[in-house]
Amino acid sequence: MTPLADLLARRIAATGPITLADYMAECLLNPQHGYYATRPALGGAGADFITAPEASQMFGELLGLWCAHEWEALAKPAFNLIELGPGRGVLMQDALRASERIAGMHEAMHLTLVEMSAPLRDEQAKRVPEAEWALRLEDAPPGPSLIIANEFLDCL
Repeated sequence: MTPLADLLARRIAATGPITLADYMAECLLNPQHGYYATRPALGGAGADFITAPEASQMFGELLGLWCAHEWEALAKPAFNLIELGPGRGVLMQDALRASERIAGMHEAMHLTLVEMSAPLRDEQAKRVPEAEWALRLEDAPPGPSLIIANEFLDCL
């Protein structure tokens, strides 16, 4: 039995059944044993898999231009740009680079990355230092928002 399986078995024995959400949170985010908390799961060397933003900057750049189009269609309000499950921050880095020439957009933007993994937040901060972080979408600022995601939606 792995240490995580032992931890889960002891928890269930002590408190009873757990939800699928609690099980997945432990498997992915447990500080000592969770998949995303203990290894470079995505990206280059030593990673388990690669995602579209890691393979080509075009994916993130296209999303950045889509965000610019939608912002303009909304009459250019102050807005939140939110990414769910931003991995290493590559998608947002590319999206911001593509949209930086859109007059007024970055000034109107409040950038939030929704990420539960502390090691991934550290990686994201290297690529998107101007971002703020939220642990859940409900913790992001209220107001007009454009929400992007990649691997997060695949995991759902």
